[in-house]
Amino acid sequence: MKMHVLVPLLCLGYARALVPPAAGRTRGRLPSVLRSAPPDEPFFATPSPKSLTQRIMESTSDAQSGGAGGRSTWDAFTAAEAGWENLRQSRPFEYDGAWPARTQGGVPPPRPFVSDDATLGPPVAWEALRAAAAPGGGGMEYDAVVCGGTLGIFVGAALQARGVKVLVVEGGPLRGREQEWNISMDELLEMVELGVLTQEDVDDAVTTEFPGCRSGFKNREETPLRGGYFSNGETGYETYTAAVLNLGVSPTVLIERAAERFKAAGGTVMEHTRIGGIVVSDSAGAAVDLGDKGTVTARLVLDAMGNGSPISAQQRYGKKPDGVCCVVGSCAGGYDRKTNTLGDIIYTNGQIQDKGSNGNLQYFWEAFPVGIGRNGVDPGTSDVKTTYMFTYLDADAERPPLSDLMDDYWRLLPEYQPSISDPEKDLDVKRVLFAYFPTYRDSPLQPAWGRVLAVGDASGIQSPLSFGGFGALTRHLGRISGAVTEALEGDLLSREYLGEINAYTPNLSAAWMFQKAMSVKVGQRVDPKFVNRLLAVNFEVMDGMGDRTIRPFLQDVIRADGLLGSLFNTFLADPAFTPQIIKHVGIPALVDWVGHVSMIIAYTGLHGVVSPLLEYYLKGSVTDPREQFRWRRRMEAWKFGSGMDYKF
Repeated sequence: MKMHVLVPLLCLGYARALVPPAAGRTRGRLPSVLRSAPPDEPFFATPSPKSLTQRIMESTSDAQSGGAGGRSTWDAFTAAEAGWENLRQSRPFEYDGAWPARTQGGVPPPRPFVSDDATLGPPVAWEALRAAAAPGGGGMEYDAVVCGGTLGIFVGAALQARGVKVLVVEGGPLRGREQEWNISMDELLEMVELGVLTQEDVDDAVTTEFPGCRSGFKNREETPLRGGYFSNGETGYETYTAAVLNLGVSPTVLIERAAERFKAAGGTVMEHTRIGGIVVSDSAGAAVDLGDKGTVTARLVLDAMGNGSPISAQQRYGKKPDGVCCVVGSCAGGYDRKTNTLGDIIYTNGQIQDKGSNGNLQYFWEAFPVGIGRNGVDPGTSDVKTTYMFTYLDADAERPPLSDLMDDYWRLLPEYQPSISDPEKDLDVKRVLFAYFPTYRDSPLQPAWGRVLAVGDASGIQSPLSFGGFGALTRHLGRISGAVTEALEGDLLSREYLGEINAYTPNLSAAWMFQKAMSVKVGQRVDPKFVNRLLAVNFEVMDGMGDRTIRPFLQDVIRADGLLGSLFNTFLADPAFTPQIIKHVGIPALVDWVGHVSMIIAYTGLHGVVSPLLEYYLKGSVTDPREQFRWRRRMEAWKFGSGMDYKF
């Protein structure tokens, strides 16, 4: 259940993907931070007092960087608020992407950011592609163009290390933000093994190291809390897990070092370069329109533009997300140094909140100390901490604006962090954090065109429980870079073959049940203790089963052994709760989930029994590179889809 990297996206692309270009705004009102004066008041009327959030944000001076997660200004917040409002008020509609240039049922086509139709897309890009593919034209300039550099630089570096000629294109400056990312050492070492970073790079990037994190689910604040959920009078349960998300790393150092190694290996980076569109031809290649920077051609385009990718938005035109994780928080100094020694990976200290017409919300907390445990700075000597408050919900029109969540965050923060009483007076706020993360059940996203493949957050490979996918990227980087390299070597770049790389992943699909269980539909009645009881009993069971069960789960990896064992023991621990769970999630969702769990079991068996035999068979009997490619991708799907890739 890893929520380790907050990336405050301005997810306007999702709203645009839902609202047809010719359509105006739908029903609903703007949140208070965006509304102007009523029509009967003069426009020069006395402005409303600034909110606490606005006052704090306008007083911060943290450096702003480009790319996702780089902006935390008041203007960025109001833009994100507008995007969230548009997404909530939008209505889904059907549109057949097989006929992208046609109006269907009164719905106009989406903007063709990617096109394989020569009558659509930037003409200059088509001209460049034809010229490169023509006899004597010299061929494509690059093997792969990675669109989006913040996390894309790691993808580019992994490919370049394998001998692929790569260009990374970034719309702003290629640099990380000042705030730390939280991750585990084993995830960082994945990039060392791939040649993306060195051990020295990792050591220099790690700026915070603490023993581990707490997980806790309480109906009221009580710290420390002892005993199980029922033995302590249904107060809750908390546990501690060592060496999970216990590192704070500098994104600036990580990205800088990865870029240095990428360039040293022959890679090219283009910063401050906006992408105007992409055209593709299955037989020739792809061309990327870079505006006044010209056009580049490549055999393959990789979409690493994150949750707000215009490519993903085009594919999901008319679709409303199946779930959303809304996150608010801050990085600030002023907390008690002596207790600032451990992190919280997922924590509650209250019951489900009744937000009236906005529905019911269960608030979760997450916190990490900053600037301790490395370079001679001992735990207990820093007063800086990053705290998040997040909730799982849908994009229903009645859901609250981000400003309301920020108000609740400031109001509830002193209860969560009792060393402060007034956030505005007691804290030195360095950054205010905010985001909403739409998630879709049809993830990872299958390609809609040949020669274009989504990677990282753009593909939805991260868990629906997470906000941000740096850990998911590191976990899959070796698999993706190896598969992409093999696809380029075999010229297997059609939609069919690329789809094998983003194959069905049953443990990712099964994670949807957990998000559904932790959210409450608008109008749905539920016991205010429901979520805390569910998680407290489940975590008590997993904790009792040991690290091999709880540790993978906290790192977003679901395995059959841990899942089945925890389900069985949870039922034994609280059998009377089962009917409430079934009622809450619904029979159809439960049946769907059971199907995914069955596939996890099947994939576990296939990986353990069939894959070793296939490895031997492929080496000696299969000479067709296309068949080898397919079977290798299937074996990888069995391995990663069952969680058997997890290293203890």
